Amino acid sequence: MFLSDGRVAIDYKPAERALRPIGIGRKNWIFAGADTDAETLARAMSVIETSKLNGLDPLTYLADILDRILYHKINRLDELLPWNWVPLAAAHSQAT
Repeated sequence: MFLSDGRVAIDYKPAERALRPIGIGRKNWIFAGADTDAETLARAMSVIETSKLNGLDPLTYLADILDRILYHKINRLDELLPWNWVPLAAAHSQAT
């Protein structure tokens, strides 16, 4: 696969490192409460790890996204994805 698509890494170790926190916390997460709680946790971990893979600070990214998402246009939600995200202050300076 990596021979035909340059975006695919030869090495799988970054993916293993990204999953390590999940494996370490697994015993604690057994007590998530319900399947829906575990699914919510999985979604949150996906967003956090994706932001890390894109070189973002997860706390900064999530704080900005949660602050903006209510008033963001629904047809422009792709702007809030980690690989497209521009901090709110930088977005305002680019608009002016």
